[in-house]
Amino acid sequence: MPLNGPSSAARLEDAFNLFNEMSEALAQSYRELEGQVLRLTEELAAARSERLQTLMEKAALANRLQRLLEALPGGVVVLDGAGQVAECNRGATELLGTAPLHRPWSEVLAEVLAASSDNPHQRRLTNGRYVSFSASSLGEEPGQIILLTDVSEMHALQGLVEQQQRLTAMGEMLAGMAHQIRTPLAAAVLYASHLGGELPEVQRKKFSDKLLERLRHLERQVNDMLVFARAGRYAMEKVPVRRLLERAVQAMEAMVKHRRVEFRIVEESICPDIYISEDAFLGALTNLMANAVEALGDSGLVTLSISRPEAASLRISVIDNGPGMSEDVCRRVFQPFFTTRSSGTGLGLAVVECVVRAHGGSVSCESAPGQGAQFHIDLPLVTEPTPLAAGTTAKGLTVDSGCHESRGNLIPPLPAGEGRGEGNNHGARDVSWSGAARAP
Repeated sequence: MPLNGPSSAARLEDAFNLFNEMSEALAQSYRELEGQVLRLTEELAAARSERLQTLMEKAALANRLQRLLEALPGGVVVLDGAGQVAECNRGATELLGTAPLHRPWSEVLAEVLAASSDNPHQRRLTNGRYVSFSASSLGEEPGQIILLTDVSEMHALQGLVEQQQRLTAMGEMLAGMAHQIRTPLAAAVLYASHLGGELPEVQRKKFSDKLLERLRHLERQVNDMLVFARAGRYAMEKVPVRRLLERAVQAMEAMVKHRRVEFRIVEESICPDIYISEDAFLGALTNLMANAVEALGDSGLVTLSISRPEAASLRISVIDNGPGMSEDVCRRVFQPFFTTRSSGTGLGLAVVECVVRAHGGSVSCESAPGQGAQFHIDLPLVTEPTPLAAGTTAKGLTVDSGCHESRGNLIPPLPAGEGRGEGNNHGARDVSWSGAARAP
């Protein structure tokens, strides 16, 4: 169609102008897009370079950690969530004597561990080494890291130290026992030598009684040694608590015969009968009472108290009004071979603790200088007897398995009327005995 008139020319010019504007806009957009592409390319290159740098640093760190892992003196084992060995170092392989990598850890342990042990963190391997195990979780990641440490040398040193300690303790014990036994033994020999000659009946009976007293003293020493050394189980029997305390008081009469020492039994609570080894517990109580009498000297008061601090427990207290003890002595008083007396073996109170623990109880001490001393025996109230273990006798001490030997009486029992002391004062709440008052 031909263009006619000025209006057609104007429209054509407008169309060309619009085309030019659009072309310019497109060119500008292209230039902007090209700039954006250039910037993105530069950013991508920078990010890639940074990523490569990070990867290189991580690779270097991983290599360094791997070298450190291999250089560690102990073994390191990493387990995955399924218990498979995912990683391990050379130390672990050398210590275990096998290659654990990619194997179930339980299978590795079954192969390398020797006989079972009471210590789950320290075991003996089939190659003779002793290894300590320490495990930690990997945090949020499933699995564990296990550290293996060769403690063979330390185990050997511990054995030597324990052996030396036993030898030292044995030497101290023998020295103390020799000192303790020598005096009553010499007296017994002296009294026995007098019995060989012509003596009046009264004098002969006096020497016989003295000889028997010294021999009983020796028996107590030997029994203390057996109780402490063996620390066995005991055959339990139903025992009234008050009868036990009355027997203990009667057993102490000879010791306080020429002293002004009073014994008093105080029942703060009514207690049911308890299941204990009466003879063993009687020995423990008399040890505490003898300790109190020695502290008192020529006169004083020893109180035996029965109380129930809790419904399921019983407390027997031995209280004296003597000079008391320092905090340091009170803390160490139950240690074997610790004594403040030159003639003591240091086993009396250690035997007390041994017997009380064998009955599931505990013993404690409260004292201060000038304020006397209190020894508390806390026992759980057992309502049923404990079954006798294999090798247990009906009475007396049950010794370690493999040593079927019971501790019987080496010396004849006390004459009739001086035995258990069934007691006619069970209804009384507070009964006293005085050593001086009961002396013949």
